[in-house]
Amino acid sequence: MSDSDTKQQARMILDRLAFTSFNQCQPMSREFENVPARPGLYAFRHRELGLLYIGKSKNLRDRLRGGHKAFLWSWLDEYDHRDVRIATFVLGFSSNPALSYELETLMLQATKPPYNVKIPREER
Repeated sequence: MSDSDTKQQARMILDRLAFTSFNQCQPMSREFENVPARPGLYAFRHRELGLLYIGKSKNLRDRLRGGHKAFLWSWLDEYDHRDVRIATFVLGFSSNPALSYELETLMLQATKPPYNVKIPREER
């Protein structure tokens, strides 16, 4: 996949994570039954403030069930749990962690979500 193709794919995934209707995103729960147990990218979104965090996982459901710093931070920021939801994008490939890392990096550099503390620097 060329650099241009990767950037185009990252933009498409970011658009899906950022602009899917808030009501179509997954509400907070203990089990996240409706979140796919597949590799993918995910975003914590606030109803009004937008993207809070972007991440990747080999298993989206297990990642969220296992706890996440964004849960704690949104609680500390006193957000109503009904105003924070999860958007997911399942990746059709599971054997290419380098590509999922590159996609995540491009999205973080483009959006700089407040809960992503360390954002990878752009290569020169």
